[in-house]
Amino acid sequence: MSVVTKRLIRVGHSPDPDDAFMFHALANDKLDTGEFEFRHELVDIETLNRRAFDGELELTAISLHAYAYLSDKYVLCPCGASMGDKYGPMVVARRAMRVDDLRRGTIAVPGTLTTAFLALRLCLGSDFDYVVVPFDQILDVVEQGQLDGRPIDAGLIIHEGQLTYGARGLKLVVDTGVWWHDETGLPLPLGANALRKDLGIETNRQLNRLLRESIEYGLKHRAEALDHALQYGRDLDRGQADTFVGMYVNDWTLDFGPRGREAVATLLRRGFEAGVIPRLVIPEFVE
Repeated sequence: MSVVTKRLIRVGHSPDPDDAFMFHALANDKLDTGEFEFRHELVDIETLNRRAFDGELELTAISLHAYAYLSDKYVLCPCGASMGDKYGPMVVARRAMRVDDLRRGTIAVPGTLTTAFLALRLCLGSDFDYVVVPFDQILDVVEQGQLDGRPIDAGLIIHEGQLTYGARGLKLVVDTGVWWHDETGLPLPLGANALRKDLGIETNRQLNRLLRESIEYGLKHRAEALDHALQYGRDLDRGQADTFVGMYVNDWTLDFGPRGREAVATLLRRGFEAGVIPRLVIPEFVE
Protein backbone atom coordinates (compact mmCIF):
# COMPACT_ATOMS: atom_id res chain seq x y z
CA MET A 1 0.00 0.00 0.00
CA SER A 2 1.43 3.37 -0.98
CA VAL A 3 1.71 6.13 1.61
CA VAL A 4 0.27 9.44 0.54
CA THR A 5 2.52 12.34 1.47
CA LYS A 6 0.52 15.46 2.15
CA ARG A 7 1.70 18.92 1.23
CA LEU A 8 2.71 20.90 4.32
CA ILE A 9 1.15 24.34 4.73
CA ARG A 10 2.58 26.37 7.59
CA VAL A 11 -0.03 28.73 9.04
CA GLY A 12 0.71 31.75 11.21
CA HIS A 13 -1.87 33.60 13.26
CA SER A 14 -2.10 35.57 16.48
CA PRO A 15 -2.77 33.90 19.86
CA ASP A 16 -6.02 35.78 20.37
CA PRO A 17 -9.65 34.64 20.47
CA ASP A 18 -10.80 35.81 17.03
CA ASP A 19 -7.96 34.13 15.12
CA ALA A 20 -8.30 30.97 17.23
CA PHE A 21 -12.03 30.92 16.51
CA MET A 22 -11.36 31.32 12.77
CA PHE A 23 -8.81 28.52 12.62
CA HIS A 24 -10.50 26.11 15.05
CA ALA A 25 -11.74 23.73 12.35
CA LEU A 26 -8.36 23.56 10.62
CA ALA A 27 -6.40 23.28 13.86
CA ASN A 28 -8.59 20.52 15.30
CA ASP A 29 -9.16 18.32 12.26
CA LYS A 30 -12.80 19.25 11.69
CA LEU A 31 -12.36 19.47 7.91
CA ASP A 32 -11.20 17.19 5.13
CA THR A 33 -8.09 19.06 3.99
CA GLY A 34 -7.37 16.71 1.08
CA GLU A 35 -3.78 16.88 -0.07
CA PHE A 36 -2.79 19.48 2.51
CA GLU A 37 -1.48 19.17 6.05
CA PHE A 38 -1.66 22.34 8.15
CA ARG A 39 0.87 23.18 10.84
CA HIS A 40 -0.11 26.16 13.00
CA GLU A 41 2.26 28.68 14.57
CA LEU A 42 0.79 31.16 17.03
CA VAL A 43 2.79 34.37 17.45
CA ASP A 44 1.94 38.05 17.79
CA ILE A 45 0.93 39.97 14.68
CA GLU A 46 4.00 42.20 14.53
CA THR A 47 6.25 39.13 14.55
CA LEU A 48 4.16 37.63 11.75
CA ASN A 49 4.47 40.88 9.80
CA ARG A 50 8.26 40.79 10.12
CA ARG A 51 8.52 37.10 9.24
CA ALA A 52 6.46 37.66 6.10
CA PHE A 53 9.35 39.63 4.57
CA ASP A 54 11.20 36.32 4.34
CA GLY A 55 8.12 34.45 3.10
CA GLU A 56 8.49 31.86 5.86
CA LEU A 57 4.82 30.87 6.05
CA GLU A 58 2.62 29.75 3.19
CA LEU A 59 -0.53 31.15 4.89
CA THR A 60 -0.23 33.95 7.40
CA ALA A 61 -2.25 36.55 9.19
CA ILE A 62 -0.92 39.95 8.22
CA SER A 63 -1.60 43.57 9.05
CA LEU A 64 -2.89 45.50 6.06
CA HIS A 65 -0.25 48.13 6.81
CA ALA A 66 2.44 45.46 6.47
CA TYR A 67 0.83 44.19 3.25
CA ALA A 68 1.83 47.47 1.61
CA TYR A 69 5.45 46.25 1.80
CA LEU A 70 4.72 42.61 0.95
CA SER A 71 2.41 42.70 -2.06
CA ASP A 72 5.16 41.24 -4.23
CA LYS A 73 5.26 38.08 -2.08
CA TYR A 74 1.69 37.63 -0.82
CA VAL A 75 -1.84 37.84 -2.18
CA LEU A 76 -4.79 38.62 0.11
CA CYS A 77 -7.48 36.06 0.86
CA PRO A 78 -10.96 37.45 0.34
CA CYS A 79 -11.98 35.71 3.58
CA GLY A 80 -10.38 35.92 7.00
CA ALA A 81 -10.52 39.70 7.37
CA SER A 82 -10.52 41.55 10.69
CA MET A 83 -12.59 44.68 10.15
CA GLY A 84 -13.57 47.30 12.68
CA ASP A 85 -16.96 48.72 11.73
CA LYS A 86 -17.09 51.94 13.79
CA TYR A 87 -14.62 50.46 16.28
CA GLY A 88 -10.97 49.51 16.24
CA PRO A 89 -7.62 49.99 17.96
CA MET A 90 -7.86 52.48 20.79
CA VAL A 91 -5.53 54.89 22.55
CA VAL A 92 -6.00 54.83 26.32
CA ALA A 93 -4.35 56.77 29.12
CA ARG A 94 -4.35 57.01 32.91
CA ARG A 95 -6.06 60.39 32.80
CA ALA A 96 -8.46 62.15 30.46
CA MET A 97 -6.61 63.53 27.46
CA ARG A 98 -7.42 65.18 24.15
CA VAL A 99 -6.22 63.85 20.82
CA ASP A 100 -4.00 66.92 20.48
CA ASP A 101 -2.20 65.91 23.68
CA LEU A 102 -1.03 62.69 22.03
CA ARG A 103 1.20 64.62 19.65
CA ARG A 104 3.24 65.86 22.62
CA GLY A 105 3.44 62.62 24.61
CA THR A 106 4.98 59.16 24.28
CA ILE A 107 2.68 56.34 23.20
CA ALA A 108 3.27 52.62 23.68
CA VAL A 109 2.44 50.88 20.38
CA PRO A 110 2.23 47.18 19.43
CA GLY A 111 4.47 47.51 16.36
CA THR A 112 5.18 49.91 13.53
CA LEU A 113 3.84 47.56 10.84
CA THR A 114 0.47 47.10 12.52
CA THR A 115 -2.56 48.75 10.96
CA ALA A 116 -3.21 50.25 14.40
CA PHE A 117 0.01 52.23 14.06
CA LEU A 118 -0.89 53.39 10.55
CA ALA A 119 -4.40 54.39 11.62
CA LEU A 120 -3.09 56.42 14.55
CA ARG A 121 -0.50 58.09 12.34
CA LEU A 122 -3.28 59.11 9.93
CA CYS A 123 -5.52 60.21 12.78
CA LEU A 124 -2.87 62.46 14.31
CA GLY A 125 -1.75 63.76 10.92
CA SER A 126 1.86 63.84 12.03
CA ASP A 127 4.68 61.80 13.48
CA PHE A 128 4.57 61.12 17.20
CA ASP A 129 6.90 59.82 19.87
CA TYR A 130 6.40 56.12 20.54
CA VAL A 131 7.96 53.03 22.02
CA VAL A 132 7.21 49.50 20.76
CA VAL A 133 5.81 47.20 23.46
CA PRO A 134 4.35 43.66 23.08
CA PHE A 135 0.60 44.07 22.62
CA ASP A 136 -0.27 42.10 25.76
CA GLN A 137 1.94 44.33 27.94
CA ILE A 138 0.69 47.73 26.82
CA LEU A 139 -2.04 48.09 29.46
CA ASP A 140 0.51 47.28 32.17
CA VAL A 141 2.94 49.87 30.83
CA VAL A 142 0.23 52.55 30.65
CA GLU A 143 -0.84 51.79 34.22
CA GLN A 144 2.75 52.05 35.43
CA GLY A 145 3.33 55.25 33.47
CA GLN A 146 6.83 54.28 32.43
CA LEU A 147 8.98 51.68 30.74
CA ASP A 148 12.57 51.25 31.88
CA GLY A 149 12.46 54.76 33.30
CA ARG A 150 11.00 56.33 30.16
CA PRO A 151 7.66 58.11 30.74
CA ILE A 152 4.69 56.59 28.90
CA ASP A 153 1.65 58.84 28.48
CA ALA A 154 -0.73 56.56 26.59
CA GLY A 155 -1.02 53.19 24.87
CA LEU A 156 -2.36 51.99 21.54
CA ILE A 157 -4.29 48.82 22.30
CA ILE A 158 -5.42 45.97 20.05
CA HIS A 159 -7.10 42.62 20.65
CA GLU A 160 -8.94 42.02 23.93
CA GLY A 161 -7.54 45.14 25.61
CA GLN A 162 -10.30 47.00 23.79
CA LEU A 163 -12.77 45.35 26.20
CA THR A 164 -10.73 45.32 29.40
CA TYR A 165 -9.03 48.73 29.68
CA GLY A 166 -11.95 50.28 31.57
CA ALA A 167 -11.75 47.70 34.34
CA ARG A 168 -8.20 48.92 34.97
CA GLY A 169 -9.31 52.52 35.40
CA LEU A 170 -7.88 53.72 32.09
CA LYS A 171 -9.50 56.41 29.94
CA LEU A 172 -10.28 56.28 26.24
CA VAL A 173 -8.60 59.05 24.26
CA VAL A 174 -9.56 58.01 20.72
CA ASP A 175 -10.99 54.97 18.96
CA THR A 176 -9.32 54.89 15.55
CA GLY A 177 -12.17 52.84 14.09
CA VAL A 178 -14.67 55.55 14.99
CA TRP A 179 -12.32 58.23 13.65
CA TRP A 180 -11.82 56.31 10.39
CA HIS A 181 -15.57 55.84 9.85
CA ASP A 182 -16.18 59.54 10.48
CA GLU A 183 -13.48 60.33 7.91
CA THR A 184 -14.39 57.84 5.19
CA GLY A 185 -17.75 56.24 5.94
CA LEU A 186 -15.96 52.88 5.70
CA PRO A 187 -15.02 50.12 8.13
CA LEU A 188 -11.38 50.09 9.21
CA PRO A 189 -9.60 47.08 7.63
CA LEU A 190 -7.09 45.91 10.21
CA GLY A 191 -5.86 42.47 9.30
CA ALA A 192 -6.18 39.82 6.63
CA ASN A 193 -4.92 36.39 5.80
CA ALA A 194 -2.47 36.18 2.95
CA LEU A 195 -1.07 33.38 0.79
CA ARG A 196 2.34 33.21 -0.81
CA LYS A 197 2.11 33.99 -4.50
CA ASP A 198 4.67 31.35 -5.43
CA LEU A 199 2.22 28.60 -4.42
CA GLY A 200 0.36 29.25 -7.65
CA ILE A 201 -3.16 30.39 -8.46
CA GLU A 202 -4.89 27.00 -8.20
CA THR A 203 -3.26 26.04 -4.88
CA ASN A 204 -4.16 29.41 -3.42
CA ARG A 205 -7.76 28.97 -4.51
CA GLN A 206 -7.91 25.63 -2.72
CA LEU A 207 -6.31 27.01 0.44
CA ASN A 208 -8.61 30.03 0.44
CA ARG A 209 -11.59 27.66 0.14
CA LEU A 210 -10.41 25.66 3.16
CA LEU A 211 -9.90 28.82 5.19
CA ARG A 212 -13.43 29.95 4.37
CA GLU A 213 -14.78 26.51 5.33
CA SER A 214 -12.97 26.81 8.68
CA ILE A 215 -14.55 30.21 9.34
CA GLU A 216 -17.99 28.90 8.32
CA TYR A 217 -17.55 25.90 10.63
CA GLY A 218 -16.78 28.17 13.57
CA LEU A 219 -19.80 30.36 12.91
CA LYS A 220 -22.06 27.29 12.62
CA HIS A 221 -20.57 25.62 15.72
CA ARG A 222 -20.11 28.77 17.77
CA ALA A 223 -20.04 27.23 21.27
CA GLU A 224 -17.49 24.62 20.24
CA ALA A 225 -15.25 27.13 18.48
CA LEU A 226 -15.58 29.55 21.39
CA ASP A 227 -14.40 26.83 23.79
CA HIS A 228 -11.24 26.58 21.68
CA ALA A 229 -10.85 30.36 21.46
CA LEU A 230 -11.24 30.90 25.22
CA GLN A 231 -7.79 29.50 25.95
CA TYR A 232 -6.38 32.60 24.23
CA GLY A 233 -8.75 35.11 25.88
CA ARG A 234 -6.45 36.81 28.37
CA ASP A 235 -8.60 38.28 31.18
CA LEU A 236 -11.81 37.65 29.23
CA ASP A 237 -14.76 35.69 30.61
CA ARG A 238 -16.86 33.67 28.21
CA GLY A 239 -19.31 36.49 27.57
CA GLN A 240 -16.52 38.96 26.81
CA ALA A 241 -14.77 36.45 24.57
CA ASP A 242 -18.01 35.90 22.66
CA THR A 243 -18.40 39.67 22.26
CA PHE A 244 -14.81 40.04 21.06
CA VAL A 245 -15.15 37.20 18.56
CA GLY A 246 -18.35 38.81 17.27
CA MET A 247 -16.48 42.06 16.70
CA TYR A 248 -13.89 40.49 14.42
CA VAL A 249 -15.40 37.24 13.08
CA ASN A 250 -18.57 38.11 11.19
CA ASP A 251 -19.88 38.72 7.66
CA TRP A 252 -16.78 40.80 6.85
CA THR A 253 -14.68 37.75 7.73
CA LEU A 254 -16.48 35.51 5.27
CA ASP A 255 -15.77 37.96 2.46
CA PHE A 256 -14.39 41.48 2.23
CA GLY A 257 -17.07 42.25 -0.33
CA PRO A 258 -16.97 45.39 -2.50
CA ARG A 259 -17.14 47.78 0.47
CA GLY A 260 -14.43 45.95 2.36
CA ARG A 261 -12.16 45.96 -0.67
CA GLU A 262 -12.81 49.66 -1.09
CA ALA A 263 -11.81 50.15 2.54
CA VAL A 264 -8.49 48.32 1.97
CA ALA A 265 -7.71 50.36 -1.14
CA THR A 266 -8.63 53.59 0.66
CA LEU A 267 -6.41 52.77 3.64
CA LEU A 268 -3.43 52.01 1.43
CA ARG A 269 -3.99 55.11 -0.69
CA ARG A 270 -4.30 57.39 2.33
CA GLY A 271 -1.20 55.85 3.87
CA PHE A 272 0.69 56.64 0.68
CA GLU A 273 -0.69 60.17 0.43
CA ALA A 274 0.35 60.83 4.03
CA GLY A 275 3.90 59.66 3.31
CA VAL A 276 3.67 56.71 5.70
CA ILE A 277 3.64 54.07 2.95
CA PRO A 278 6.38 54.61 0.35
CA ARG A 279 4.42 53.61 -2.77
CA LEU A 280 0.82 53.32 -3.84
CA VAL A 281 -0.27 49.70 -3.55
CA ILE A 282 -3.34 48.32 -5.31
CA PRO A 283 -4.54 45.32 -3.28
CA GLU A 284 -4.69 41.92 -4.98
CA PHE A 285 -7.05 39.16 -3.81
CA VAL A 286 -7.24 35.43 -4.50
CA GLU A 287 -10.04 35.03 -7.04
